Amino acid sequence: MSYIANALRENPELAIFLTIAVGFMIGRLKFGSFSLGIVVGCLLAGVLIGQLDIKVPPLVKTVFFDLFLFTTGYKVGPQFFRALKRDAFPQMALTVVLCVTCLLTALGFAKLLDYDIGTAAGLLAGAFSESTVIGTAGEAIQRLDLPQSERTTLVNNIPIAYAVTYLVGTASLVWFLPKIGPKLMRVDLKAVAAEARSQSVAAVADVEGVISAARLFDVRAYRVTSPALVGKTFAELEALPKASRVFALRGRSGNMVFDSASAHKLQAGDVIAVIARYEVHAARGDVIGPEVSDPELLDIPLETLDVVVTNRDFDGKSLAELAEAKFARGVFLAKLTRSGLAMPVAATTQVNRGDVMSLVGPLTEVERAAAEIGYPDRRTTATDMVFVGLGIFLGGLFGLLSVVVWGVPLTLTASGGALLMGLIFGWLRSAYPLFGRIPEPAIWVFDTLGLCMFIGIVGLSAGPSFVSGLSTTGPSLVAVGLVSALLPHTIGILFGRYVLKMDPLIVLGACAGAGTITAALRAVQDEAQSSIPALGYTVPYAIGNILLTAWGPVLVALMSI
Repeated sequence: MSYIANALRENPELAIFLTIAVGFMIGRLKFGSFSLGIVVGCLLAGVLIGQLDIKVPPLVKTVFFDLFLFTTGYKVGPQFFRALKRDAFPQMALTVVLCVTCLLTALGFAKLLDYDIGTAAGLLAGAFSESTVIGTAGEAIQRLDLPQSERTTLVNNIPIAYAVTYLVGTASLVWFLPKIGPKLMRVDLKAVAAEARSQSVAAVADVEGVISAARLFDVRAYRVTSPALVGKTFAELEALPKASRVFALRGRSGNMVFDSASAHKLQAGDVIAVIARYEVHAARGDVIGPEVSDPELLDIPLETLDVVVTNRDFDGKSLAELAEAKFARGVFLAKLTRSGLAMPVAATTQVNRGDVMSLVGPLTEVERAAAEIGYPDRRTTATDMVFVGLGIFLGGLFGLLSVVVWGVPLTLTASGGALLMGLIFGWLRSAYPLFGRIPEPAIWVFDTLGLCMFIGIVGLSAGPSFVSGLSTTGPSLVAVGLVSALLPHTIGILFGRYVLKMDPLIVLGACAGAGTITAALRAVQDEAQSSIPALGYTVPYAIGNILLTAWGPVLVALMSI
């Protein structure tokens, strides 16, 4: 054991990787339906291993923190700028009210109970599930005119308060929003969701190697036997169903094969290949005639393609409006993703610039539709590191600028600048997707691993003082963390429902987004048995990330007055 301890002290990089390994194991443990999560797991693992008094250069955690913040901004950038438009005002207003209440609640309890600056920052970070406050508040504390030993103590107090209040705050909100939230609004969540559920398309969650057995679309061959269809062209055939999207791709008349552009008039006994939603085939297929097996006719190249929406004319359009456009002939939407989150596929769902539409259909039709909608986002493993490196560099330069308010210098810091530039670069990527691609696996490394590395190193640094600090402030922080987490969301729910007159499902999704608690969104969706709350999540999540991150140095400044 002494050999391992000495190896970790002399080679702190080994301690970091051991912290990540142990932290991920802790984060995956389940207690019923609750788990600590990998972020808290890495913090606790760092604290445990940090008892060996391991010294990690501060620059290491700063590098990972900047990478994490830039990626966070990159992901939410399109929705952040979307929030500046008038139709997003209700969600933006609710987010601002909730986030300001978060700041005032943490500040009020810290002043009332005489918490130090570090404990106050940890309360803000933990009760509102915003790990970035640990970094931004810590950087602000390091700039205070205090002895180095005192600054170190304050910085080490942040993860202590964070660990306690995060567990209390997250667990309570995952229960509070879906269970108590509807009662505050006096609605039956399942009944409200049932009204919209019939319009949306359920989808199996993305799991590697798993696909849904429920096929949303299908191409089938039918022999024409209906006298009403004899003598009609493909165009006339497609115009018949008024409530369903049905397209004839090609057909066979004897030994002759003809396509949709042909002027051939259908004859009795012809075989045609039809693409439509699965339920249309099941309910209306016999209108044409009996289904037949014709592998040669059905050998049509189909494509599934992700397309980034960049066309300004489509911003704010509903899926029903887009489905009526000429370019949509023969093309179906399998999935709609916004800021990495699946949106409900419903006729009334509006499309935003930067959304990713997963299109399915014949190869030529999908390619034509992609050219109209935006930019085909074909899979690649390459990351545009010029884009990433330049973004963090420019953001850092801007973040180092400072403004003096009430005698206190306020600055975004280099890390806050990286977040801001991530927002701008993320928006640029959505508007001009010819550059700046960061594949999903790379985003996971930058985002998840970057944050876990940062938090793990914070735990390693705070390890020696963690136990004594927890025994001093821990008991009071449990109660304070609970109230601090629930009070802002209670105000947010009441404000959104009774002042802004928002839909209950959107209110709960917006509260989960403003508090940056994805687990709470999933709990609301499970309770409502609907994906509609996700429509209220993305804009508040983008704004909430920015405001709560910015509250770190603001809280430090207010506590210093």
